[in-house]
Amino acid sequence: MKAKIIQIEGLSFVGKSESNHWVTIDGPKDFFGSEEASHPMELVLLSLGSCTGSDLAWVLKKKKIDLRKFEINLDAERSDEHPKVFTKIHIEYVFYGHKLNPVHLERAIELS
Repeated sequence: MKAKIIQIEGLSFVGKSESNHWVTIDGPKDFFGSEEASHPMELVLLSLGSCTGSDLAWVLKKKKIDLRKFEINLDAERSDEHPKVFTKIHIEYVFYGHKLNPVHLERAIELS
């Protein structure tokens, strides 16, 4: 997989990968950003959530689970000093449906 990032100004960027869709990226004003788009670390967290969500949606559909919808809540902690990496990420899965079997849901999460 390949991707391309182009600086617009300061911390404002646009990026696109093989799906050929542009994404805007920006940073906080105190680091020369304009706060016009999601910050890079926010996108990392959103990517994690949407990646596990895509896995779950596929596995649960394949298993014919009667799922109406689900949500993924992510709560992350970051280092106070640079580089401000994630030091802890908690992922909560919330499922909505009829007669859901927790064993099937937990197995799908493990596979993801």
